[in-house]
Amino acid sequence: MAPIIQSLLDTDLYKFTMLQVVLHKFPQTHSLYHFRCRNLEDTVYPLTDILDDLNHQLDLLCQLKFKEDELQYLRSLRFIKSDFVDYLELFQLKRRFIKATIDSEGRLDITVEGPMVQAMMFEIFVLAIVNELYFSRIRTPEVLIEGERRLQAKMQLLKQYDASQDSNDPPFLVSDFGTRRRYSFEWQKHVVEEFNKAAPQVFRGTSNVLLAKELGITPIGTMAHEFLQAFQALDVRLRDFQKAALETWVQEYRGDLGIALTDVVGMDAFLRDFDLYFAKLFDGLRHDSGDPYEWGDKAYAHYKKLKIDSKTKMLTFSDGLNLEKAWKLHQYFKDRFQVSFGIGTNLTNDMGQTPLNIVLKLVECNRQSVAKISDSPGKTMTDNDTFLAYLRQVFDISEVAE
Repeated sequence: MAPIIQSLLDTDLYKFTMLQVVLHKFPQTHSLYHFRCRNLEDTVYPLTDILDDLNHQLDLLCQLKFKEDELQYLRSLRFIKSDFVDYLELFQLKRRFIKATIDSEGRLDITVEGPMVQAMMFEIFVLAIVNELYFSRIRTPEVLIEGERRLQAKMQLLKQYDASQDSNDPPFLVSDFGTRRRYSFEWQKHVVEEFNKAAPQVFRGTSNVLLAKELGITPIGTMAHEFLQAFQALDVRLRDFQKAALETWVQEYRGDLGIALTDVVGMDAFLRDFDLYFAKLFDGLRHDSGDPYEWGDKAYAHYKKLKIDSKTKMLTFSDGLNLEKAWKLHQYFKDRFQVSFGIGTNLTNDMGQTPLNIVLKLVECNRQSVAKISDSPGKTMTDNDTFLAYLRQVFDISEVAE
């Protein structure tokens, strides 16, 4: 079987931006990641059926190294430091840090445990492999025809939105955020190429670094939940973990990559920590759970209270979007903010088959539990309910938020 992942650049940009900070600021950190499929009841066949192929793909993944032209590309990105690229020149994923088995309840179980500078890089590769193995078994010519029909409809919609833009409005900006849940690498590449050709003024870029390099478009991304979660187990008070994470990011990037993720312990708790200092330093905020309109209104009220012109700030939406939802959000917020949209599954895995809702999440750091208390039911992730209850108490978050 040919390798599904053929380049270590075939991952999301924020893996590199977060890894650079981890390497520079807390390289000794130990981490534990667990896999979960949130919609097991919707699968056509058990995910355990792909276990042997998955283990073979993991063997192949751990043979990859960065090629010289890939390293040169990373060096060309302003925010990537030369010593970090020197580290990547030596980088290779170690097979001993990842195990794929069947758990006691008969489900596919994937665990990554080891130094964070290694372990965090597995996530996107593993999710892309699981997706491609799963869908390759139920692929038919009819599925690809339906996928193409849906893609063409999206491009017509994109052109329509582009044509109806008022020249005085902030631009409608859409990016591909679909690497982790894509149908296949080839399909993601096809979608990104077609979108970029159809409406280059609207299509802002892709989170996939390999596709950005190959197609000459902008790589998009800053931070994910795991970055902020790690600070729950580093040498800061738990109450101060968000401020410590944001401060560390500012010190590393000094003005670059200024979109902050808000929903590790919910928007309300985030805004309590996002004071005038951070509100001025960061370019904007990313939404990834909860009601997007309510979230954006809270962001607007917060900037207004701090006497900051919200039109100078960017809201990036990235939770379960399609083009129609994105356009409606753009219309609602365009007079108050710059707005952009990262669309994942609906771009790269809209084939008429039910997509897998899979994650590989950080659950421990330095052998201490960490957790995400999402603004959306079902997205909260931890392996320790006692710690979760303590985190809720520290940040004054009620159970209703679950």
